[in-house]
Amino acid sequence: MTQASAKLDRSREIVISRTFNAPRKLVWDAWTDPQHIAQWWGPEGFATQVDVLDLRVGGTFLLHMRGPDGGLYPCKGIYREIVKLERIVYMGVAEDAHACGGGLPPRATVTVSFVEKNRQTTLTIHTALETAADRDAAIAHGFNEGWAGSLDHLGEHLGAMA
Repeated sequence: MTQASAKLDRSREIVISRTFNAPRKLVWDAWTDPQHIAQWWGPEGFATQVDVLDLRVGGTFLLHMRGPDGGLYPCKGIYREIVKLERIVYMGVAEDAHACGGGLPPRATVTVSFVEKNRQTTLTIHTALETAADRDAAIAHGFNEGWAGSLDHLGEHLGAMA
């Protein structure tokens, strides 16, 4: 592999970070417990039901979000790596090219990292889509806004958990 081909293609990536006034264990629990996920996942106006959450390498998750329009948006993934309290890596899967209402693009690798400093946790969601066109389409369909709303809800939920 040449040095040029080893470089990452940033044109197909989206990185979103948010720092929460909560210890890493609390943020981790909010991401890995179905009862907590249902309370915060999804942008404003969406309600989420967690149907499957098999948190292990090779395990799957299936969330259904009901949007303000009454539409049902499935969010599916397969866990590829789990390092407790540090990182979750999953492959987003979908039958079509529509980004899940909560910002989960189809056919993307998502790495969620949890870094604690001074009892605050920085959560970073690194999404690598298959192509730059997929990245642009996800952004055009509200990817960033969807995650911003979800992370706003997560912050509120963490406050209630403390």
